[in-house]
Amino acid sequence: MTGNPEVLAKKLGLKFNNPELFRRALTHRSADSRNNERLEFLGDSVLGFVIAECLYEKFSTADEGVLSRLRSILVNQTALAQLARQLNVGEYLILGSGELKSGGYRRDSILSDAVEAIMGAILKDQGMEFARTWILDKFADSIDRLSMENWQKDPKTRLQELMQGRGFDLPIYSLLSQEGQPHDQFFRVECRIQLMSLTAVGEGTSRKRAEQQAAEKMLGKLSEEMGEKP
Repeated sequence: MTGNPEVLAKKLGLKFNNPELFRRALTHRSADSRNNERLEFLGDSVLGFVIAECLYEKFSTADEGVLSRLRSILVNQTALAQLARQLNVGEYLILGSGELKSGGYRRDSILSDAVEAIMGAILKDQGMEFARTWILDKFADSIDRLSMENWQKDPKTRLQELMQGRGFDLPIYSLLSQEGQPHDQFFRVECRIQLMSLTAVGEGTSRKRAEQQAAEKMLGKLSEEMGEKP
C-alpha cells in the first residue's frame, strides 16, 4: 500500500530541499518514533493562520464569531481527510503493521493529521510564502463555496436545503454501529441519497455528531457530482 513519497511529492507539485521532511510527514507514530506528530502540530498552526487571514480579507464585514464559524467549516477533520483522499495521501502513508491491517490509511484522523504534517513540512522546507500559496490553492474551491448566507447552517441543514432546492427526496440517516460504554460511546452513521445512489459514513461520540459528519461528507460528494456549491 505504501507508495514512494517522491512520487506523491511530484504529484502535489512539491520539490523538497530536504526530502526526509516529507517522508516524516507521511510517517504515523505506529511506524516510527520519528513520526509526523511535530510536523502536524506546526501544520495545524500555519493552516489556521493562512485560512484565518484569507477569510479576514474575503469577508470584510464579518465579525469574529462569523469568521470563526467560517474557518471551522474549512478546517476540520472531515474536510482535511477529504482533501487527503483527493490527493491520494492514504496510498503513501507509512504505517505500522497494526494500522495497516486495520485500514489506518482510510481513517479520517490519520489522513487529516498527515495533511497538516505535509503543510508543516512545506513551511519548514520552502518557507511561509510558498506554504501560503500551496494551502490556498488546495482550499480554493472550498473557499469559493463559502458565503455569508450559509455560515450559520450546520451540514445537515445545508444538505437538506440542497436536496429540497433540487426537488429530491431528503437524505436518509441510518445507524450502522454503536459501541462502547454509556459514558464513552462511538457511533457510525450512514447518510444515503437514494435517487443518486450516493452514501457517506460519519463517525462521532454521539449520533448527532456522526450524522453531521456524514452530511458534511455527502456535501463534498455532491459538490463533485453536481457542481453544486453547498
